[in-house]
Amino acid sequence: MSGTCEHCIKGAIHAGLPKGKEELVHGITTYIVGNRVNPKAIIVVYSDIFGLKLPNNKLIADVYAASGDYLVYLPDFFAGDPMKLKFANVAIPVDASRQSSLSKYSGLLASMPSLLLWLGRHKEEPTWEYCRKFLDALRRDTYGKVKIGMSGFCWGGRYAIRAGQTSSNIQIGGQVVPLVDAVVALHPSNLELPRDVNAPSVAVPLSIAWGEDDEMVSIKQRGQIEDIFEKLSQSGTSLPVVEHRTYKPGRHGFAVRGNPDNPVERSILEDTEKQAVDWFKRWL
Repeated sequence: MSGTCEHCIKGAIHAGLPKGKEELVHGITTYIVGNRVNPKAIIVVYSDIFGLKLPNNKLIADVYAASGDYLVYLPDFFAGDPMKLKFANVAIPVDASRQSSLSKYSGLLASMPSLLLWLGRHKEEPTWEYCRKFLDALRRDTYGKVKIGMSGFCWGGRYAIRAGQTSSNIQIGGQVVPLVDAVVALHPSNLELPRDVNAPSVAVPLSIAWGEDDEMVSIKQRGQIEDIFEKLSQSGTSLPVVEHRTYKPGRHGFAVRGNPDNPVERSILEDTEKQAVDWFKRWL
């Protein structure tokens, strides 16, 4: 990963030491790193389901902070209840070549009860409301001072996209403003189409990363989204700038848990970081 490859994934998780600290921000435990005095912009990271327990997520926040004098927040949107890292090693192993089909599916089967219970505790609407309240408070606290970008991985990708919807706009001082100013969604899980992208839903610049061989986020959704936007454009609807980037092989989790010992996956890790950084430099 750019700037941190000497501290990349070793075995199950990244081996580097995160540079930030965990503090309470707007009522949520948040990993904070970067320029606290006069940041160029604020970037909020909505992680995958492994949250603050997975060092990879913090190290990615470190890269964002170092890339452009940003202040980066990685909130614990799971309220102290992320999915166990044991499940990560089964569902998204760093080195998939070392995992047999039998061990994968037996491991998934054994993990299914705890996964279903976890999903029951993190249903869509309360999950979004928890995130929305944080962004609302952050926007009101910083409005007129600094722009806000949002990056979402896997589970967090959908909620990052939702943060940029017109339905999430708020009123400040008589003006209607979006919760965030630009969004990056990397292998976003659980997208509901066309709801999650249908204009006027998407109101801010959006960059999405797809994997050709992603088992959990179908590459077909890229085409569906492009078709939706093409029809909207032909109807005269004003649309924000949206870009799609596809990575091969891009197995699920490629932007967080790619294998740095594999040259192709290591390149994808670096390229997805650059995708996000370039997007924020362009719009924030």
